[in-house]
Amino acid sequence: MARAVPEWIGKTPDSKIPDRVKLRVREREKDICYLSGRKITTSDQVDYDHRIALINWTGEGHGNRESNIFPVIRDKHREKTRQDVAEKAKSAAVRKKHLGIRPEPTMRSAGFPPRQKQRSATRPIDKWSLLGGSNGNA
Repeated sequence: MARAVPEWIGKTPDSKIPDRVKLRVREREKDICYLSGRKITTSDQVDYDHRIALINWTGEGHGNRESNIFPVIRDKHREKTRQDVAEKAKSAAVRKKHLGIRPEPTMRSAGFPPRQKQRSATRPIDKWSLLGGSNGNA
């Protein structure tokens, strides 16, 4: 049987999922969280997750499409998001290493010279020592 409604594909990877698509996704999955396999109840906070994370999508176009979106309980979604980000960071580090991309070394200067010792506020100022001469007794 052919699909009555064409698949929703977001214009950009950041496009918000419309409510009508969320409803179709929940009906398609029969209100079951795809990560835990548990039935979603009215007291559960529900997120809509991309099975293949957008940052890891390697297919044509982008993965912000109805066939890649699944209902998930929020706690399980946060765990999966952490795993997706860790996977992306690891693959990016390996790719940079293979391409020979390294962070730019930072140049360090010699720094500022040490400042002169601060004079005491209770001792009178010796104007001759400021000019580099003797204390005026000579």
